[in-house]
Amino acid sequence: MPASTALPLPAAGLDAWPRASVLLVDDEQGMRNFLEKTLTPRCGHVQSAASAEEADALVRRHRFDLVILDIALPGKSGLAWLRELREQGYSGEVVLITAYADLDTAIEALRVGASDLILKPFRVTQILNAVKHGLDRTLLKRENWVLKHMISQRGEGFDGLVGGSQAMLDLRRALQRAAPVASTVLLTGESGTGKELAAIALHRHSPRADEPFVPVNCASLAPERIESELFGHAQGAFTGATHSRDGLFYYAQGGTLFLDEIAELPLTQQAALLRVLEDHRVRPVGSEQQIPVDVRIVAATNRQLADEVAAGRFRKDLYYRLQVVEIGLPPLRGHKDDIPELVAHFMATLAPHLGVEPIAVSTTEMAYLQQYDWPGNVRELRNLIERSMILGALNVSALYPGAAAPRTSGPTDLHTLEKQHILAVLESVQGDKTRAAELLGISRRTLERRCAEWLAV
Repeated sequence: MPASTALPLPAAGLDAWPRASVLLVDDEQGMRNFLEKTLTPRCGHVQSAASAEEADALVRRHRFDLVILDIALPGKSGLAWLRELREQGYSGEVVLITAYADLDTAIEALRVGASDLILKPFRVTQILNAVKHGLDRTLLKRENWVLKHMISQRGEGFDGLVGGSQAMLDLRRALQRAAPVASTVLLTGESGTGKELAAIALHRHSPRADEPFVPVNCASLAPERIESELFGHAQGAFTGATHSRDGLFYYAQGGTLFLDEIAELPLTQQAALLRVLEDHRVRPVGSEQQIPVDVRIVAATNRQLADEVAAGRFRKDLYYRLQVVEIGLPPLRGHKDDIPELVAHFMATLAPHLGVEPIAVSTTEMAYLQQYDWPGNVRELRNLIERSMILGALNVSALYPGAAAPRTSGPTDLHTLEKQHILAVLESVQGDKTRAAELLGISRRTLERRCAEWLAV
């Protein structure tokens, strides 16, 4: 997604915040002119208002990262308006300015949520320092939120792309070519092939590497709350919305938004996402705000989106917007030569977390691992290694329940072995498909699809 239009940056060496949106509220025309002249070359978006009422109308239409607010305003005072803003859920930074301040005023300013208080007249350096500190706090809060969100979204640690096979070399080459450009990328492949790792690689090798990477599992979002999660919502937008809230697009500002399992988005939300891709603006649910966004979209799916389009479950226009660059991730059965390296990598990364020593894997056991079909792909292999490290030995027989491990010389019906393994895991958890899918390293939908196929035979 191309960057939103920003005002020219100041000369080298000056503080600049090209994506920051700032609101100036002061009834003195001279003060507004001074602040606009100071901040407009440094910030991406600057607006001003002469009263709290005028400022309130602007806040309803735009999302501001920082407000510079005079306390003494005609009509509603700055403190009274700030109190209302906080009650409505505004979480941005507020710098209060005033020509008259005493201890009581300072205490009240802190109580209503001001981040700084500056006495008039002030120097340019004073206001710039206040702006810098406020925007730094905004960035820190955003980074903390993104970190917590990433931890909650990821069920396993980030281990990186591993393997020297031709399939993995081709994948790395494709990612390296796509990373520097701003085009949307569609990652395709079976569950467990590492699509999120590929998305992280795209982000880390892009010009946006220093900005947030925000992963979103579309299948885990409740349909009625998807737009609120992605775009944010205003106070009172729906039952339970007691405060306004920023969406994931806001937190990904300047960086990459990874939309995993994009095929799970309902058609209504697909239309909303398409509008964002076309307009580069998001509108929080129940709000009049139009927030410019500068976000690169990377989407992923384990389905054939062309088939979903033909079936009427996915919008054709959105498909083409996402498919500017399409990169397919190979299933593990297509690069089994990488299994020894993957096993060693998982042991090295899991051992410190589990507090156990790596286990020995014999040549025969490795051959069995390389013959298995791995329906859950790399994720299933990782889960097997983790369970084996906890138990202290590699239990290869778990992959081949009800029969001896396969001979290394001679053909083996891998589909039959896969079916036996999945059915054995289901039996071990008394038919709990959610738990079985977790142990196998595949999604519940994939598990149900396999079971339905066997019943149909």
